[in-house]
Amino acid sequence: MSLSGLSFAGHAGTYWLAWAWSVSSVILTGWIIWQRRAPVSTLAWIMTLNLLPVLGLLVYAYFGPQRVHRQRLKRWHTQAALMSQQDMRTLRADRPDPPLWAVQHARLIETSCGLPICSAHGVELLASGAATLDALLREMAQARSHIHLEYYIFEPDQTGRAVLQALTERASAGIAVRLLVDAVGSSRLLARRHAPLLQALRQAGGEVAMFHRGRLDRLRPLVNLRTHRKIAVIDGRTGMVGGINVTDDENERVRPQDAYRDTHLLLRGGAVRWLQYVFLQDWYYASGHKLNHDGHVLPTGEPPGQVPVQIVASGPDSDGEAIHRAMIDALNLALERIWLSTPYFVPTEPAITALTNAALRGVQVKLIVPERSDSRIVTAAARSYYKELQNAGVLVFEYQGRMFHPKTLVMDSLYSVVGSANFDNRSFRLNFEVAAVMYDRALNQQLADLFEADLSHCRLVPRDRRTPVHQQFFEAVARLGSPLL
Repeated sequence: MSLSGLSFAGHAGTYWLAWAWSVSSVILTGWIIWQRRAPVSTLAWIMTLNLLPVLGLLVYAYFGPQRVHRQRLKRWHTQAALMSQQDMRTLRADRPDPPLWAVQHARLIETSCGLPICSAHGVELLASGAATLDALLREMAQARSHIHLEYYIFEPDQTGRAVLQALTERASAGIAVRLLVDAVGSSRLLARRHAPLLQALRQAGGEVAMFHRGRLDRLRPLVNLRTHRKIAVIDGRTGMVGGINVTDDENERVRPQDAYRDTHLLLRGGAVRWLQYVFLQDWYYASGHKLNHDGHVLPTGEPPGQVPVQIVASGPDSDGEAIHRAMIDALNLALERIWLSTPYFVPTEPAITALTNAALRGVQVKLIVPERSDSRIVTAAARSYYKELQNAGVLVFEYQGRMFHPKTLVMDSLYSVVGSANFDNRSFRLNFEVAAVMYDRALNQQLADLFEADLSHCRLVPRDRRTPVHQQFFEAVARLGSPLL
């Protein structure tokens, strides 16, 4: 029997369905407006809900604006302030002066995420997954106190098993091992058939926690709000941060033809303590276990380093948008060059304005993105911005052959950024991210050299790029939905 054949109180069933949908649409629209998000994002979600009945509601339920319950993080900050005032004073004692032009920039970062400028006495640029894996295994083998790892993607493949084996061995030797993985990004590792891998680590004395279970039995599973961070801290004195996950996809020894091209950092010195601080927050949030702030977890006595470094952390638990603000402010400060690498380019309105403003005032702006990312929609959305960028004078390059995955910024001759955040709305506002800002000429030059090496594998996108009409339409639709990506 058709719905039109049904009746209630003299009205057809379709009438009541339309009435119910209209009421729910008004309520949901009001709810979205009440969230007070960016107007573009708000309008995009309203359009999705109203143009895609039922389906739009499902999309919103799974991917819509979701806020972390902040209570645990608030408890963490409260307890940290109460129990470690001396620790915090000690941590903040290492405060080198940034370059004069960057004083307000460093202050902006500290105010937006609470992490001050510090220093490192050793910084090693790691330009591949294999080099990063080698460095990680080497440092873990030398650990004396603890090993803390946090990753978005940790696969149970050849690369992941090598790291897990090393972690298990170190845990058996009495080293405190803590592994935090994202429940969505590392879902294969957390699957039942790979349980023996993690069980072996736990039996050896290691601890494992997962960030935000994305369970389908929830009315609203947490698809967004992932920890996209890649953090390794060994003994509180050596740290690693960047874009490289633990997976064969980023290990050219396993996949020599198509492994991702990516960039990571190894840090030594006081800056590592702030990277540790970020990990401790995430660990406490995910596991509910608070670690004692002893001299092993947050060691003191590190000599001041030669490289001013500022760790920047951001996430949806805060309205600070620290990485987003830092990137835009850096673009606005540029005088000579902006060389930006990102695998996913779906900029916010302030970000696209900052890039084009820089180019219009004579700054050399170069952007490298992959020719084909692992998301067709994101690739199309990125290409929809090319014309606007090129009209302002931005040079856009597409990396050929393999997935391009670095998240780096080279600005002028002293400022550089390496981190986990993509140049998109998801990294700026929806996921937990971390980056290292460095005020150093030598590091800037190393990253510039790496950028130029990457350019040799790139194609300059011509300003008169010819695109079929259907592809133009697809790019336009992808751009329309870019606030949701």
